[in-house]
Amino acid sequence: MKRSAESHRVGIALGSNLGSRIGNLREARKRLWALSDNAASCLQAPVYQSAPVGCPDDSPDFFNTVVEISFAGSPEELLRLTQAIEFQLGRQQSEVRNAPRVIDVDILYFGDEIVRSDELELPHPRMTDRLFVLQPLAEICPQLILPRDQVTILEHLEHLDSGEEPLGLVQTNW
Repeated sequence: MKRSAESHRVGIALGSNLGSRIGNLREARKRLWALSDNAASCLQAPVYQSAPVGCPDDSPDFFNTVVEISFAGSPEELLRLTQAIEFQLGRQQSEVRNAPRVIDVDILYFGDEIVRSDELELPHPRMTDRLFVLQPLAEICPQLILPRDQVTILEHLEHLDSGEEPLGLVQTNW
């Protein structure tokens, strides 16, 4: 896909449940902001602690947050860059689904674009079902309406019935 000159607002979920969780989130945020074509417009949500969802038994709790950047490349280019950040920060491949990890960097949305491929699906197909994504996202973009959606992120959060334990606030400014 060719590089787009147009800049897009991009939401990215960050999670860590191994090592220095807050340090891992800070380093991922720093690298993502370096990719932004307008660093002054970058947003960050507070960091929350969440119980693991769909992870192996005895997995440590996660620290989760969401950042939003402005990005002028393609969704596929950003995917390659976010995967490189995960690798550089020490994420290991595992055959165990949802195994504990140093860092998880997931693209949630890419402006108004809709992408369906083997490598990438945008908006993220499960983001509106996950408290650990919706709550931090609602902190920075409560009125966001995703492509092909009818309600805001805040409305999704208010009507969420995921069964997840309430999130614990870890840090507002990190």
